[in-house]
Amino acid sequence: MEAAEEAEGSASKEEPQETLEGMLSRHRFLQNPMEIPCVTLGDVLHVISDRREVSRSDVENEISRLQSQLKAKHTQELASLGYKATERTEKNNLDILVKAIAGVNVTGNSDLAKPSKGARRRERRAQEEAAREQRIQEEQSNMISDRMIENERLERKLEPLGLTINEIKPDGHCLYRAVEDQFSLYSNDNSPYGFQELRKMAANYMRNHASDFLPFFLSESKIELDADRSPLERFEKYCEEVESTAAWGGQLELGALTHCLKKHIIIYSGSFPDVEMGKEYKTEMGNSISNPSIMLSYHRHAYGLGEHYNSVVPNTVSV
Repeated sequence: MEAAEEAEGSASKEEPQETLEGMLSRHRFLQNPMEIPCVTLGDVLHVISDRREVSRSDVENEISRLQSQLKAKHTQELASLGYKATERTEKNNLDILVKAIAGVNVTGNSDLAKPSKGARRRERRAQEEAAREQRIQEEQSNMISDRMIENERLERKLEPLGLTINEIKPDGHCLYRAVEDQFSLYSNDNSPYGFQELRKMAANYMRNHASDFLPFFLSESKIELDADRSPLERFEKYCEEVESTAAWGGQLELGALTHCLKKHIIIYSGSFPDVEMGKEYKTEMGNSISNPSIMLSYHRHAYGLGEHYNSVVPNTVSV
């Protein structure tokens, strides 16, 4: 026992002591909400899990509490090195880090030599980049809160139904890949339709039923972008994009798919009411194995680029 303690003491002595600058740099990195290891969905929801409804302010308050704990821990670590942080010293240290990033010498005497124009230009760019990163972090923090709330609500909706989410690659083809995944569930993992084929089917159906889709297309499209084209020309261009690009699919494409596949489609969401399409194709026996409904999930806040679709499967399915 004594030998083990002695070995442990020797190992700790061999570890180099963290410098003040290294500690400040580590602290500043961990203050990024995206990097705080303790702020996870489980940690945040642990305190508020007994509530029936979880609001965005609940999540933000819990994140703020965890961040305060982290700041207190950092203050104790700094105190162990004899450093007392104040608002002014923290600002000075941030200035030093910004100048270091810009390549400005911060150890010399400022009275002896003024920074060159190039150094000032690099410092200005570094400050602009720091401001930009701060804006991004604030946007990401809001996105994290919205995403956590949306996912928690969706999970709470699907769990009583014995359903769960199968994640789909966010590459612009997510709607079509999710539909392909649904067919794979009941075809021994061998869907009769690939996502590219589903794109062509949706585009062709919209072309052949332009009168049904054109009013909805015109209400959603930005006419000023193609003011020199007729409505039919703009609609044909849109169908070409659906067929041959990674353009994101939405209500129009879902409407086309439900009819050309003759399938009932239900879209679950944690942010909006569930949507059903093609009810005329829904079997009397419900979601039967012989003619199962296509089940998707819509995520408004899944990624920074916008909306996303996933496949919804029974929780007994290995995903």
